[in-house]
Amino acid sequence: MLALEQVRKSYDGGRTFAVDGVSFQADAGELVVLVGESGCGKTTTLKMINRLIERSAGVIRVAGDDVADVPAVTLRRSIGYVIQGVGLFPHLNVAENVAVVPSLLGWTPDRIRLRVEELLHLVRLDPEVYRDRMPHELSGGQMQRVGFARAFAVEPAAVLLDEPFGALDPITRTELQQEFRRIQAEVGFAGVLVTHDMTEALLLADRIVVLRAGLTVQTGSPAELLARPADGYVTRLLESALRQAERIAAIRAGSAATE
Repeated sequence: MLALEQVRKSYDGGRTFAVDGVSFQADAGELVVLVGESGCGKTTTLKMINRLIERSAGVIRVAGDDVADVPAVTLRRSIGYVIQGVGLFPHLNVAENVAVVPSLLGWTPDRIRLRVEELLHLVRLDPEVYRDRMPHELSGGQMQRVGFARAFAVEPAAVLLDEPFGALDPITRTELQQEFRRIQAEVGFAGVLVTHDMTEALLLADRIVVLRAGLTVQTGSPAELLARPADGYVTRLLESALRQAERIAAIRAGSAATE
């Protein structure tokens, strides 16, 4: 459904590379998570998929087509894109925000109305309650749900997510992570998620791509990374998540012992 082959990005004519030979694929219904420290090339890689940043070398295919052969605007309208902070248009209501791309594609009003209702049900927002609300009338979690609905509007083959859960409170974050995976299983698109949170990567990913200084350090399932980290860098990323879990378990055990 989505594949990157030896993708590279240089901003100085090839002397140095922000992304250097990254390859992975995401099949229908699969979530690939890109992780690594700040500046490792995660978001650059993500933005090359929908040509917000143009690649310097390599091949990127979505649904079998090389993205270089598709006009950039057409490509972006066919790929879902969810960012941290949602990015809803403040002057448009919920229905109008969800309908942005279908409207640009010239769908009929009846088709748009039916699709908006379908999508709001999909993200568990009652259309009768939320259709006409403005973004400032929504909670953070509700806004993110609308952002997801907008990303799914034209049944994309691929959905890109740039730290979409990072600004949410812990309860809402967990709920929306689970909701996103439910929707992906139901709709069947290929997903690529960028996060700096290794715990989130381990809990959500079908496959994790660890990047460092633009290079792929390791690719594998969460279980594979935990069982066989490729090097000390991957080990340190994993330990940061495992230490947090261990500290929470210790606090919980201590609390139980005093009861």
